[in-house]
Amino acid sequence: MKAKTSHPLNVVAISGGMHRPSRALALTEHLMGLLAKALPCQVRLIELGQLAPQLAGAAWRSQLPETVETELAAVEQADILIVVTPVYRGSYTGLFKHFFDLIDQDALIDTPVLLAATGGSERHALVIDHQLRPLFSFFQARTLPLGIYATDKDFVDYRLHNEDLIQRAALAVQRALPLLDLPRHMGSATTPAVAAA
Repeated sequence: MKAKTSHPLNVVAISGGMHRPSRALALTEHLMGLLAKALPCQVRLIELGQLAPQLAGAAWRSQLPETVETELAAVEQADILIVVTPVYRGSYTGLFKHFFDLIDQDALIDTPVLLAATGGSERHALVIDHQLRPLFSFFQARTLPLGIYATDKDFVDYRLHNEDLIQRAALAVQRALPLLDLPRHMGSATTPAVAAA
């Protein structure tokens, strides 16, 4: 079922994997494909592992080279974000956090975000709710209802292999579609006055 949109949506997918190939990248690409089939969109992939040498040495955004600045601006201008991180020591990686530390704190207000993570075992499955949702709540982004967590055993040759996980990913995108039709910014909306007690 295609979502009704008046123009192609700008989808930006961020893979926090440090290597290529990686399970985080494989999951990112799978989710990108599902979203592209579900609605008219233009998809941009950002691989943090490829940006690491240019990103890691910058304490301030003004110190970044133009290539990294372009990727940050793409995230800030996205209609939809797909965010995938490998779990490292119980949370997202330091590079992942550093990248989002450089995003303007008001740029993602009401932006729908599809959250996903990969880890070595089921022990870290709550990273989505305990780590990723709070991070994007700070940005006042609209995290989508279902997150996707995949373990090493869910992949074969860096491709999703677990049918239950494949179905959950498809359901996550399907559940997201009605929310993607909502206006991203409500600047023109008025809030009813609350009567004084």
